[in-house]
Amino acid sequence: MAVTSDPIRGGTQTQGKRFAVVVSRFNEMVTKKLLEGTLCCFEAHGASVSSDVDVFSCPGAFEIPQVVTKALSGPAPYAAVVALGAIIRGETPHFDFICSECARGVMDAALRFHVPVLFGVLTTDTFEQAMERSGGSVGNKGTDAALGAIEMANLYEIISTRSL
Repeated sequence: MAVTSDPIRGGTQTQGKRFAVVVSRFNEMVTKKLLEGTLCCFEAHGASVSSDVDVFSCPGAFEIPQVVTKALSGPAPYAAVVALGAIIRGETPHFDFICSECARGVMDAALRFHVPVLFGVLTTDTFEQAMERSGGSVGNKGTDAALGAIEMANLYEIISTRSL
């Protein structure tokens, strides 16, 4: 089957858009680096970190969906939200429950409020893996999530303004 038109993609413009970042303090050595990557990405694409980006800090990854939901239910209209955290496997099933509920809760908020919520929550087996994904040899997943948030905000804008 031949493709007859190019797919519609969101761009990387941040002008006129506000973003929220929800970051967990648990495993803070990792999440601080994710946050740095996120804010640098927003800034590199023209957003003013001081006026266009609100950063909300919460205790752990389990609380991320709660804060995302509260931020989206408030008066500030966010074009997209980035959720940042680091869940590192331990010796008990706790890891599985936290990963699952965090991911489900973030997706539930995105679907409920029709706002893109990017999942920049690391789920790794070791601390070393988390460090590699927060600015090490694998890159910074906070940067990736921010770039995804910008693109999705623009894509949602295109979709909502298209006439059928």
